[in-house]
This record gives sequence, structure tokens and C-alpha cells, in this order.
Amino acid sequence: MRLRSLTLACSLTALALSPAVQAASHKAHEASSASQSAAKAPEPDDMIIAVVNGIPLTKRDVDNRGKLFALSTGLPVSPELMKRLRPQIIRQLIDERLRTQEILTRHINISPEQIAAAIAGIERRNGMPENALRNRLAQDGVSLTTLIDQLRVQIGWVQVLRQDLGSHGRVSAKEIAQREEALKRQDGRTEYNLSEVFVKVEDPRHAEEELDFTNTIIQELRKGAPFPIVAAQFSQSQTALDGGSMGWVQEDELDPAVIAMVRQMPVGIGAISNPIRVPGGFVIITVNGKRVIGHQPGHLITVRQAFLPFETPLNPQQVTPQQQQTLQKAIKISQTVHSCDEMSEINKQNGEKRPSDPGELQLERMNEQMRTLLADLPLNKVSRPLVSTDGIDLIMVCSKKEKNFADRAPSEIADQLMNERVEQTARQLDSDLHRKAMIDMRIKLKGV
Repeated sequence: MRLRSLTLACSLTALALSPAVQAASHKAHEASSASQSAAKAPEPDDMIIAVVNGIPLTKRDVDNRGKLFALSTGLPVSPELMKRLRPQIIRQLIDERLRTQEILTRHINISPEQIAAAIAGIERRNGMPENALRNRLAQDGVSLTTLIDQLRVQIGWVQVLRQDLGSHGRVSAKEIAQREEALKRQDGRTEYNLSEVFVKVEDPRHAEEELDFTNTIIQELRKGAPFPIVAAQFSQSQTALDGGSMGWVQEDELDPAVIAMVRQMPVGIGAISNPIRVPGGFVIITVNGKRVIGHQPGHLITVRQAFLPFETPLNPQQVTPQQQQTLQKAIKISQTVHSCDEMSEINKQNGEKRPSDPGELQLERMNEQMRTLLADLPLNKVSRPLVSTDGIDLIMVCSKKEKNFADRAPSEIADQLMNERVEQTARQLDSDLHRKAMIDMRIKLKGV
């Protein structure tokens, strides 16, 4: 049985490289550079912030991780914000130093090929040409080493946890059956699909700094910072590897303070909770879904789409001849094409700017306009042309089926059981590493 996948955490880091966030992230970098130039006495980049078991952590390390955060969120990040984030970045890098040393102590080797494959995967999932990731990071003043170090720790730490789990690294059929029986007994009760950012508190008597950091993160999330990216970079729960996703959880699996907050929150619109105090720290929650156990009817559909691109962006006040021709072509396709294979071929002929087959889709999770369009569209009939600034989309529904989404597959149950074990193991191991570590802080930082 697998541990929690690294795929999402890695791909989240690369979302910064998409065109939608490039402009904002570049402005953030320019603002940061201007602030540094204006400083009267800037600290040297090689200034040592801390020494972790004999390994130095420098100001350059901290600044690069801050730049990566700015690049990832795509938001203008002010010097004042980075100053508030700095203590948590330092704590995170100290954790990574300890994890790296444990990886090395166990002689776990993360090969260049593994790193290269992870980076290539990021580029592939984001539709980027080879080496575009390296070039984009360089353009925004972020060392490629910053990303490589993060990937190396993520990959190596999973292998450490596999070793510690040992024989418990597999979930038996009996354990799956026991959880299935437990779910049946909860039939009719409510469960939630949640994501979290967990901020660890070192000293429960003095949690002001961690609370300030939690509020800072909440402010950025409410401004539009992508929740999975923030969780992947700053959450100190093992769910960070999955962008903070906790999956479907029942109320009796949650802290009472979290339950009280979740019951009041709207579902599926990206609402961000206030800080929630839980044992060990603070948690930020967003509610992705809500359902009744055993009763969640829905519809799965498969589609094929053909995208006909415009040569230039559409100006409704000045439509070009090519755009008029493209519309006429789309109308003809909608009247003459009657199979999903034909739709795939048409999309291929037009350059496959968008995937012909986006995979199985849940109708109820689409936006209202698209849900209304596809719910009433007969099988193997082309939709009306959907015009956007860059082209025209045509969609055909290939299949529809009903499904009870409250039913969990055995693989989903096994993943949840395994994730619970991984989380417990990771927290215990992190605690042991800190207890044994020699950490020499060269600046004042509470709780380290």
C-alpha cells in the first residue's frame, strides 16, 4: 500500500510557473529587490542564521525559500509580509535540515535521476518544455537548488517513514473490513472533505508568534493564495505532501474546536477559517465538500472536447476573418459530427491545445453553467460552440452513469488508514529528531 503521494506537492510548487501567476510573481520579486536596494545596511547573504547539528543555515537559504513562496502564490509579497513569515520559514528549514541529516544517516540515496524525473514531471504536468522550470526560476531570482533541496527532502522522508513503518507499511484486508463496518454503523451521519494548514506551537504558554504567523497565512489565503501551495510549503502536518488534503473525515475524527468551526463554514467556495487552537498548535481549515455517509448520489460523465484556436485574442468589437471562419467551422462540426472518436480526431487536427479526454468528471462538482450544459446534452451530440478569447470549445458527452459517492472503495479506505499511521509516525520521528538535535540559533527565535 502506498504512502501519501508526492505528486501533488511537487506539482503545486510548479504552479508558480504557469502564465496566470508570472506577472504577479515578477512584480513581487521586483518589489523585494527594490526594498533590498533601499536598505541602508543589508545583512550579508552568507550570514549564518542557525547551525543545525554542525550544518549552517544562512540568510540566503531563508531568502530563497521566501522568494519561492512569493513565486508559488503569484501574489505581490511585501517586505513586511516576508518579515512576518521569516520565523516560520526558518523553523521549516531547520526541520528540513534535521530530516536531511536523518536521510543521510540511514544511507538513503536520492539519485540525480529521481530529482530530474520529479522536475520533468512538474514540467510535463504544467505543459512546459524541457528546462523551462530552470529558466523560470532563474528569471525570478530563485536558485534551482532551493527547489531541488525541497524535492530531495520530500522524496527521502517518505523512504524514512517506510523504514519506520516496517511491517505496518501495509494495510490488511481485515483492517479494511473493520473500517468498512465502522462506516456502516455511521450511516446517515455527516462527514466532510477538508484541507488543513497546521502550525506547530513549540511552547503552549507563549504561542503569540505562531498565532501571528497563522493570521498572516489566513490573510494571504483570503487574498487568493492557493491553499494547496501554502499547505505544501508551510503546513507542519504530513498532509502537506498532499497540499493539505485530509480527504473525507467524520466528526468523531476531529477535534471539538474544529468540528464547531466546520459546522458553521460554507462548503466548496474556498472559505478560510479563523485560527483554530488544537493540541500541539493552530490549524486553518477549508471545507471542500460535505455529505451524508451512505447517501450521496451523483453522476459521472466522460466527454471529448475539440478546441479550435484563434490566431489572435478575440475582440468582440473587431472580429477577424480567421475568427469568423473558425466560428463557421465550429457550427459545421456541431451539425455533422456524431461520435467521440471523431471529436478526438478533430481536436488532434487543430493542435490539441486542450486535452481531448479530460478524464472522468463528476457533474455535480462543475460550475453551474457547465453543469447545466452537460446535464441536458444527449450522448454523442456536440454542444453549442463555447467561445472564449483564445478560441472555441466544442464538447460531446460520451457516457453518463449514476454513482453513490458516499461509498468508499477499499483502496480509499486503505489510503486513509495508511495516512493515519504515516502522520503519527512522522510526528513522533520529528519530535525525536528535535529532542536529540544540537541547534545553535544565531538570531533570536522563540521556541527553537
